[in-house]
Amino acid sequence: MKVVILAGGFGSRVSEESHLKPKPMIEIGGKPILWHIMKIYQSQGFNEFIICLGYKGYVIKEYFANYFLHNSDVTFDLANNKMTIHDTRAEDLKVTLVETGLETMTAGRIKAVEKYIDGDFHLTYGDGVADINLKKLVDFHQSHNKIATVTAVSPPGRFGALGVKRDGQVDFFREKPTGDTWINGGFFVLKKAVFDYLQGDLNKVPWEHEPLEKIQHDNQLVAYKHIGFWKCMDTLRDKIELEEKWRHNPVWKIWE
Repeated sequence: MKVVILAGGFGSRVSEESHLKPKPMIEIGGKPILWHIMKIYQSQGFNEFIICLGYKGYVIKEYFANYFLHNSDVTFDLANNKMTIHDTRAEDLKVTLVETGLETMTAGRIKAVEKYIDGDFHLTYGDGVADINLKKLVDFHQSHNKIATVTAVSPPGRFGALGVKRDGQVDFFREKPTGDTWINGGFFVLKKAVFDYLQGDLNKVPWEHEPLEKIQHDNQLVAYKHIGFWKCMDTLRDKIELEEKWRHNPVWKIWE
């Protein structure tokens, strides 16, 4: 099953790096968050990727074109114009990089890769990580026979919660409690029939608006609830939190 990753975002709210590289190439622990996402899939048997490029897509192309250089020791013999790569770490990956437009919205980007899709496929964003069990997600998707499965997550609140009695006594305190509201956590599984909902000019249409709303209206959208770790790198604060977790408790690192 192929994995489509939306990787055309600007990432202007994440860091000062965004003028140099697309958001999915901003690093966590010295590796692009795109690499982390791909490792989540690869470690669970999904190793064929279709990456939707947009803003500074050439940075992603150069990364994969020089993948061995990024991940191996190398000797440059400048006198003889030779390069030797040592201890190459081959990865069982097949990556198709597709130019989907500089300012194209997510629905248009998905539509642009239709010709590379031959059956059910994964879809995710290029800025979120989780310790999700993808095989269970696929099993759930196949069990209900609907067009689309979205992973629902219930992230912790940004602030701590207080329970305060009338006299001012604090009844309870919970640091960043998990709310009872489920949100779109990405990590979709879709049937190829989803492209029936991606017709016309979609360059200005977000996937999460008309297409997904129509799928839901037709009772073809089902949610898989993920109870474990999930984090989206939307702001600089999120990047700093992910860096901290990578150093001390990389929950989403489910690979060896």
